[in-house]
Amino acid sequence: QVQPGESGGGLVQAGGSLRPSCVVSGSFVSINAMGWYRQAPGKQRELVACISRSGRSINYADPVKGRLTASRENTKNTAYLQMNDLRTEDTAVYYCAAAWTTVQSVCRLDWTFATWGQGTQVTVSS
Repeated sequence: QVQPGESGGGLVQAGGSLRPSCVVSGSFVSINAMGWYRQAPGKQRELVACISRSGRSINYADPVKGRLTASRENTKNTAYLQMNDLRTEDTAVYYCAAAWTTVQSVCRLDWTFATWGQGTQVTVSS
């Protein structure tokens, strides 16, 4: 059974770093592509990163390219989102997400990923 498990958000100054993580139960991580959504107040939710089951394919939305890095450790049932050079516009609630797929090395930002947790708040001050 999947349990909500995002953590690692917080308050940071512009230019700083955070590393949210997402722990799920059982073998869930290994059979799904993982993704990270974010939703800022008054804005639509957007998928900012996805990583394939194998970890070999990672895709990023344009606003975060070069600053955010998605990774995963299937043996620990954990997904990570390393966030560097944070900007005030990165302020949002970040949600871990999963998309079931039989393909090991593909993930696409136009897939629909399912979320289940309450997310973790990331606040970037100027």
